[in-house]
Amino acid sequence: MTSSNHENAAGPLMRLWGKIGGFALKLKKLGKDDPRRIIHSFKMGLALTLVSIFYYFKPLYEGFGLAAMWAILTVVVVFEFTVGSTLGRGLNRMLATLTAAALGVGAHRLATLSGETGEPILIAVFVFIMAGIVTFLRFIPKIKARYDYGMLIFLLTFCLISVSGYRDEEVIEMAFERLSTIVIGSCTSVIVCIFICPVWIGVDLHNQIATNIEKLGNFLEGYGEEYFKVSEEGQPRDKSSILDGYKSVLSSSSKEETMANLARWEPRHGKFRFRHPWKQYLKVGSVTRQCAFKIEALNSYLISEIQSPPEVRNIIQEASTAVSSECGKALKELASALRKMTKSSAAEPHIANSKDAAENLKSVIRSSLSKHDDVLQIIPAGAVASLLCEVVKCTEEIADATHKLASLAHFKNAKPKVTPEQKELPSQGIVLPVSGIDGMHHVITINEPSQSLQENRNLPPAMAPRMEV
Repeated sequence: MTSSNHENAAGPLMRLWGKIGGFALKLKKLGKDDPRRIIHSFKMGLALTLVSIFYYFKPLYEGFGLAAMWAILTVVVVFEFTVGSTLGRGLNRMLATLTAAALGVGAHRLATLSGETGEPILIAVFVFIMAGIVTFLRFIPKIKARYDYGMLIFLLTFCLISVSGYRDEEVIEMAFERLSTIVIGSCTSVIVCIFICPVWIGVDLHNQIATNIEKLGNFLEGYGEEYFKVSEEGQPRDKSSILDGYKSVLSSSSKEETMANLARWEPRHGKFRFRHPWKQYLKVGSVTRQCAFKIEALNSYLISEIQSPPEVRNIIQEASTAVSSECGKALKELASALRKMTKSSAAEPHIANSKDAAENLKSVIRSSLSKHDDVLQIIPAGAVASLLCEVVKCTEEIADATHKLASLAHFKNAKPKVTPEQKELPSQGIVLPVSGIDGMHHVITINEPSQSLQENRNLPPAMAPRMEV
């Protein structure tokens, strides 16, 4: 009985300990996946500690009073993971507080001129009109994308200043204290975020676009081998073996738009200039997603249970593999040049080869598949061939978009690769002046590439082989 009771009591404790251990492992994995998260946590603690000085030191507390709490609240809501997000929220909060405080004080002053009876009515009218205008403006896409947080803070501050001013005559002092503490909290957040291990969301967007293009290239490079392996085995491959890295590209639109909007707030840093063409990144991402949808269709034929017979697929195997492989290589070259922020034409030969292979594939379809008796058997293979031809067009569009981005962002030209043969250049002749001879004469010293070259080097210039012109 006693042992069974101990076992029953130890059961819940073991389960609890197991949950704690699992949670600790998740935290460890979270920090290992991106160590910047750990640094961000310490930065947040530092920023809150700095603004808490208003409560720790009596002179500062007496200067601001309870309004110092707004500085702490500002750090909590403004401090974000990236510089662009923190700077955007900080500027939105400061500008919205400044304009709303000024309008709130003005509305309060106008309301007081109407007497005690008309003052609450006018304040209510002002609040109603301002709330309606701000709420309607938030429906404008551009304003919502960049200034939505500022609109909310503007409406909140205006209501607090104008309504609370009805009971508090020191409305100007209250507005000044609130604005000052919010500016202090916002500036503290921005300074800590920028100068201590900054995380630039523009860099993250740049790397994500390059990674997405590379994922498509990886899929296309391995697609030909995977697809025609299905032909040999006679059954679809297991989904776990499919190159499915492209799937994250399909749903990247909203994330890229958010990152581009936040990147516009960031100052110049590294290779990213002021007024960097962030909109062009969205265009590159858009054509990349279009290619990803074509690849999704290709993948559906890869895992489909309905396949063309091997003899049909063997007809298009060589041309299809060439198209897929060349497109994959071109996309990987584009991704590499984009990640290095260089102008490169290394993808152009692969694009030209993919076009030639696509034309070859079309001719194969016209000459061979079109003459096949059973039309139903050639539909899957014909669809794959057609999609590969469309992928070639998408690859060319991605190349055009990335080249335009490189031009707008002023990427540097890629350094040409020097082969060992190019390094070993032949010795050049030395032209020596000849004195004491009338007329236009030159003496050209020719280094002989034979064994006598070393002997000639040891001779004085007067005895070296010469040719007069």
